[in-house]
Amino acid sequence: MNAPHPTALLREQLYRDIDPLNLTPLWEVLHALVPQQPTSPCVPGLWKYEEVRPFLMRAGEAITAEEAVRRVLILENPALRGQSAITQSLYAGLQLILPGEIAPSHRHTQSALRFIVEGSGAYTAVDGERTSMRPGDFIITPSWTWHDHGHEGPAMSDASTSGEPVVWLDGLDIPMIRFLDAGFAENNTSKSQTVSRAEGTSYARYGHNMAPVRHDAPFGGTSPIFSYPYERSREALERLERDAPVDAWDGVKLRYLNPLTGGSPMPTMATFMQKLPAGFDGKGWRQTDGAVYSVVEGQGRAVIEGGGRSWTFEFAPRDHFVVPSWHTTRLSSENGCVLFSFSDRPVHQALGIHHEERL
Repeated sequence: MNAPHPTALLREQLYRDIDPLNLTPLWEVLHALVPQQPTSPCVPGLWKYEEVRPFLMRAGEAITAEEAVRRVLILENPALRGQSAITQSLYAGLQLILPGEIAPSHRHTQSALRFIVEGSGAYTAVDGERTSMRPGDFIITPSWTWHDHGHEGPAMSDASTSGEPVVWLDGLDIPMIRFLDAGFAENNTSKSQTVSRAEGTSYARYGHNMAPVRHDAPFGGTSPIFSYPYERSREALERLERDAPVDAWDGVKLRYLNPLTGGSPMPTMATFMQKLPAGFDGKGWRQTDGAVYSVVEGQGRAVIEGGGRSWTFEFAPRDHFVVPSWHTTRLSSENGCVLFSFSDRPVHQALGIHHEERL
């Protein structure tokens, strides 16, 4: 049996001696700290709505929206269980509100998006203005703005659609804010904030390629439009599918924007809507920003590869899936589909570290 090399003994003794001083040698961890390419601990994940929805309804029986403050089932990345995160920087969850309920008013430094998945009859209020929530709508809650949600529809025994439960996807930058130790929150003194502006006021001011002559950005770096209706988004996608070339990687894909800056609707999150035409078989791509997808219409397939592994997700309406950073993805659809997605791309771009490959 060979004796340890003198140099190895010196190193071991050095490590023992510096440990009480909370020191550690860089050369032992440099390869992990500065990898040759991104090595996310996250893995792809798929949440089938037909499997998730029964548990959302059971949550509606187990706790009220007021008791829960926000009645949400968190979509946790399979490799990040217990961290309330779908990627290392993003949070996602499915929120349920029932007829007659109010999710009480509060505010926080975390920016939030709502993408309506199911049902009609509910509303969200932001900074004194309400907007109705309809499937496919994209709604923003800017950082540090009062917001509450409610459902004024009749009881679910009523046959009208306004008596339906309403479910939406919540997307927040909670892990990012947690990493920066910058989280603040405050509960309002009343359940619902006072409505001071008519519904649609924000869209009328900023949603028609026009803006007030004299104005300040009401929400700082966040879009002054806090509700983007699905009918307008889908109309644009259909027109482009008909009249413009279809991208070989994305199909027809558009990004939502802040009309005052031309940038992303929120400083920390970008949002997108895309349509895969019937028969679309996309080429592979990968990007440093991890992305969360909500299936709006139609069926399709996502083939995701990374870390020597491969995942194939067959998705249908209202399903959700996550593509982690630097995982190669190919999207396809036999009959066509529409996908909403969000990612942390604005942060990557602001730091000058965003990278994308179209294979």
